[in-house]
Amino acid sequence: MSFSNSSSQVEMVTLDQLVPSDHIYRKFKDLWDLSIIESELEEIEINSDHKGFGIFRLFLSLLLQFMEDLSDRELEEAIRSNNSFKWFCQFSLTEKAPNHTVFTNARKRIGTKKLSKIFNILRSQLKEKGYMNEVFTFIDASHLISKSTLWQERDKAIKEKYNKLNNEILPKIAKDKQAKFGCKEDNKFWYGFKKHTSVDI
Repeated sequence: MSFSNSSSQVEMVTLDQLVPSDHIYRKFKDLWDLSIIESELEEIEINSDHKGFGIFRLFLSLLLQFMEDLSDRELEEAIRSNNSFKWFCQFSLTEKAPNHTVFTNARKRIGTKKLSKIFNILRSQLKEKGYMNEVFTFIDASHLISKSTLWQERDKAIKEKYNKLNNEILPKIAKDKQAKFGCKEDNKFWYGFKKHTSVDI
């Protein structure tokens, strides 16, 4: 609905209309059953004073804070100025954003154990729908021997009056400028490269 005259136009819109239909926050709300989280927070709601904002809305704010890597002050500003933040956290279009200290207090009220439990619930819901996997990565190292002519390079080092053939001198005289001396344990030396292999299980 809109009203207009010769000098100005006023249009009436809802907050929901201001958040694009394909916004990522809408997708998260579709994926998560947040009513379970609201039930988890009921006891805290009864026994706490959250300056009228409600512990569930404050938790939704903390959830976005975690997802977007924001400080408490940045979170306050985001809810004040970002319509998608307001929508996700269930604030109205004109409602005043909580002061950053409210988020600090809410986090303490909920506590680390309860927060950990809630985040595990959200993670499990994403896993059940195929959006997360438990992946373990194993990394090991091995060596690659470089094809070299170390005797000739040693002779060249002597000719150029270098006293030692080491990783500092080698690039100046070696054909393979990137190869280096490496060692494993105290008595296993090689000339070449070190490779790393990563396997996800």
